[in-house]
Amino acid sequence: MISREPTIERLATARALLLEPFGLDEAHLHRVLAHIAEHRVDEADLYFQYTRAEGWSLEEGIVKTGSFSIDQGVGVRAVSGEKTAFAYSDDISLDSLMDAARTVRSIGVQGQSRRAKVGATSKLATSRRLYPQLDPIATLDSTAKVKLLEDVEQRARAKDPRIVQVMAGLAMEYDVVLVARRGGVLAADVRPLVRLSLTVIAEQNGRREVGSAGGGGRFGLDHFDDALVQDYVDHAVHAALTNLDSRPAPAGELTVVLGPGWPGVLLHEAIGHGLEGDFNRKGASAFTGMIGKRVAAKGVTVLDDGTLADRRGSLNVDDEGNVTQANVLIEDGILRGYMQDSMNARLMGVKPTGNGRRESYAHVPMPRMTNTYMLGGDKDPAEIVASIKKGLYATNFGGGQVDITSGKFTFSASEAYWVENGKILYPVKGATLVGNGPEALKRITMIGNDMSLDTGVGTCGKEGQSVPVGVGQPTLRIDGMTVGGTA
Repeated sequence: MISREPTIERLATARALLLEPFGLDEAHLHRVLAHIAEHRVDEADLYFQYTRAEGWSLEEGIVKTGSFSIDQGVGVRAVSGEKTAFAYSDDISLDSLMDAARTVRSIGVQGQSRRAKVGATSKLATSRRLYPQLDPIATLDSTAKVKLLEDVEQRARAKDPRIVQVMAGLAMEYDVVLVARRGGVLAADVRPLVRLSLTVIAEQNGRREVGSAGGGGRFGLDHFDDALVQDYVDHAVHAALTNLDSRPAPAGELTVVLGPGWPGVLLHEAIGHGLEGDFNRKGASAFTGMIGKRVAAKGVTVLDDGTLADRRGSLNVDDEGNVTQANVLIEDGILRGYMQDSMNARLMGVKPTGNGRRESYAHVPMPRMTNTYMLGGDKDPAEIVASIKKGLYATNFGGGQVDITSGKFTFSASEAYWVENGKILYPVKGATLVGNGPEALKRITMIGNDMSLDTGVGTCGKEGQSVPVGVGQPTLRIDGMTVGGTA
């Protein structure tokens, strides 16, 4: 079979869904952008989007809910200096585009940033194919989707008689975007996204505990084969049963070892957001003005990489039409750069890094993470755990929060163990890690050789917008971290 070049193929899909049904072509997009540019602007773009989503959830052995939605629309943006004028519409037509363009111009003339709703490009984005161009919703029929959830539930209950409740969910999304920018850039992307999630409740002697697992990425539902489903079940059940035996967590300043993979969410929150360009341009980050300076212990290298194949946080192009990159943020402890969208890059005198992201056509883009992770070191993970005299070994995390300006964070561990003299003694519950992101980076004393990414479950929120992301890290030892406990 002869396949077309990826960029051409994606553009054909985007045109077929977002332009041709509404009598539009690239000449019309030129016309709208030219109308916006009649007033002086530094940037202008049109962002078309078509999204079809489907979700199923199972509880008590029954698929109780199913959701189905289709959304489409266009966002029109103009940027002058630090001011952003933005309008959007769920009606894709030349009249709506011109109306939005006039609205954007009038907002810009008023001299302030605002957001409102209103009733031949030739320069193509660089070619690449990080994930298949497919509709993941169509990769299994409805009967097979229900059967998949029932299989998850049956496997979990069969794993241990103490499992008294199982909840499973399946989410799918087919997203097609088209970006036209002033200056002649035209970019398109076809973004599949799936996620399988599982939560179990175990009960013993009147005590109930919860365990969760799951994963996903940019591929079809056939990715969830028997081996992977069983792996999710094993992890969820193990977490719930482990917590049945947990004791109250101690408190104090302790040595803390973080496990690989999902614990990288602490890195994402406590450090990643502080390295986004907008916070640093405004002087609101603990990392402002620190490029070229040591911000972490030697051996600490942190990347944000939107180019990893099939990953939840990856994109062929960002939501401004710029290609994503593997950006080195911290190299051997030295801060090398920030994540940038087009506006912040221009205002800071650097190049965009492919981190301009938005939740939908109804939102403005801003600098956001993609897949953020720390590279591995040279230590055996078992050696790191064995090095703890008295401390905590945290292998999974729940929620957390961070203050970007101060760098202070608070995170709750959903699975953790008390360690003495290098031996794991018992699981603990209620452990909360409290610290300062930049300070925690400097207290890393051992880095494992087991770097891994999370299974594909992360969603990041910023200024009311949510986007899918990935996290990852190796096993890490951090000295002198404050642990809030329940003991």
